[in-house]
Amino acid sequence: MLDMILLDAIANLGAAIGAGIAAIAAGIGIGRIGGSAMEAIARQPESTGDIRSNMIVIAALIEGVAFFALIVCILAIFIIK
Repeated sequence: MLDMILLDAIANLGAAIGAGIAAIAAGIGIGRIGGSAMEAIARQPESTGDIRSNMIVIAALIEGVAFFALIVCILAIFIIK
């Protein structure tokens, strides 16, 4: 009985840590994309529209991967029981 409670607690802790890491990594990735896009726009202001649209697409892809990681972490909480 105690083993099952301990395994459940470890799974919940691992899921929480995994969700935190996914959120932090997504924030860092989108921040780097934004910074790089601003530098590119400063160098070539005439291609602002292309840079901005590419930045939005890449940020959406990163958000999708982060969302998938959060779903996997949430499933780890409910499936282990």
